[in-house]
Amino acid sequence: MAKAEVRSRPVLSNWQALLAYLQTAMAYEQIEQFRILFLDRKNSLIADEVQQRGTVNHTPVYPREVMKRALILNASALIVIHNHPSGDPKPSRDDIEMTRELKAAASALEVELHDHLVIGHGTHASFRSLGLL
Repeated sequence: MAKAEVRSRPVLSNWQALLAYLQTAMAYEQIEQFRILFLDRKNSLIADEVQQRGTVNHTPVYPREVMKRALILNASALIVIHNHPSGDPKPSRDDIEMTRELKAAASALEVELHDHLVIGHGTHASFRSLGLL
């Protein structure tokens, strides 16, 4: 139900519903997964896709593949999300570096990276709120 609710509205106008959906979908996964929300010019959801699955503490992310998919879907903006199976949503140095690379790739192609969220157990970290984006 949470997924249907997120799909039926502009993503950024109902942040709490989005966070509830992501908590349900990802918070208690045993391995890391990297999910992308592809948005149109009005920030409506085009697609919600799990692009990568990794191990208990790492998921490989390839900015080229993220941007390739964004271009195929004609997305104007992205929200990227990954979970920390440990439950602690604090971004790692690798998370921060990957986000910088992804932001540079997105900027070069005129795609806005709205945020990178790390989902923990009942909590989250927003790169935008933390000043990391």
